[in-house]
Amino acid sequence: MKFIFEPTVKRKSKFLLFLYRCLIIVFLLLGFFFIVGTLYGVYIHLGVPSFSQETYSQSIDEGQTFTGIGPTRVPILDPQPGVVIIFVTFIYYPSDKAFSEELALRVKDFRQIIRDYLSVFSVSELQKMNENVIKAELLNQFNAILMLGQIDTLYFSDFMIVE
Repeated sequence: MKFIFEPTVKRKSKFLLFLYRCLIIVFLLLGFFFIVGTLYGVYIHLGVPSFSQETYSQSIDEGQTFTGIGPTRVPILDPQPGVVIIFVTFIYYPSDKAFSEELALRVKDFRQIIRDYLSVFSVSELQKMNENVIKAELLNQFNAILMLGQIDTLYFSDFMIVE
């Protein structure tokens, strides 16, 4: 049987002919693996979900803490001046892209709501107020301006009154 890619010049050594045939087979296998690897890479990068991507998307669906409002300082100008420092957070779901974008766009509005609500009280009134009452009122005002979703619960990481 004659090999397809046999050299045109006859070799005197059977070993060199065997080595030539082995090299041809190695190059054909490398070419095959290159083509299969390329197709596999294209298949993966076209968005076909793999196990790691499914696991990643499941972890995104879990609630995360929205801290975009940051610490807000509200000056209190009554007979006893002071400053309220408040850090409001809440749970949201990043997989809901539209609601996440709305939250990011409303950060200034959230800060203004906090300032407007807390600035009408005196330092002594704020010291006597129940934190849950403040949370409930801020939550109602936050949800009143949101169109694409609602916030369930507010949390205060910090709530300090500095005289």
